[in-house]
Parts: sequence; structure tokens; C-alpha cells
Amino acid sequence: MKMAGFKGMGGGMGGNMNQMLKQAQKMQEDMVKMQEELQKKTVDASSGGGMVQVVVSGKMELVDLKIKPEAVDPEDVEMLEDLIKAALNEGIRKAQEMTSSEMSKLTGGLKIPGLF
Repeated sequence: MKMAGFKGMGGGMGGNMNQMLKQAQKMQEDMVKMQEELQKKTVDASSGGGMVQVVVSGKMELVDLKIKPEAVDPEDVEMLEDLIKAALNEGIRKAQEMTSSEMSKLTGGLKIPGLF
């Protein structure tokens, strides 16, 4: 049994739903593309006035680490460890900031839980 009285109502909602699904699919495709691009980007960070320098990728991976010879003091290994941790943490923070900034451009500033 057909419900003829509801035919016109469903058509209008169906068109809106299809449009929303297309927009969501495009956004998903754009996000995948952006994530691939972000994985190729890097940020630089340093600590100790440039004594330790790091490069961190958009994948939150350490890409490069440089330590100036004067930062290496066999009598104070703890200081070098602290400089490395500080530089790496700053690099990760910058990479997260870069990722969040790029994603917010895509989502128009809308915060989507679990996305970034």
C-alpha cells in the first residue's frame, strides 16, 4: 500500500539529505588529502638558545635532531637530556598547532571531536 500523501514531503527532504551526504563525502576526501599533505610538512624547534634543534613532521615524528658540540658535557648529561626533551616537546606542540590550524581551515573552525 502506497502512502501518496507523503510522496511530496519525502522528495524535498531526500534532496537535502543527498546534498548533505555529498558535502560530507567531499569534506572527508578533503581531510584525507590534507592529512597526507600535513604528513609531508615539518616544523623546526630548538632549546638552549639553539644548542639542540629538532625537526618534527606533521605525523608527530622526529625527522631530524642536531646537537651542538658545546651542549655535550660528560659531567652534565642531565642538562643535555633536558634540552632534547624541551626541543622535542616544542616541536610536537608546533606540529599539533600546525595540524589543528590546517584542519580548522577545512572545517570552518568547527571542532569535531576525535578529529584533531
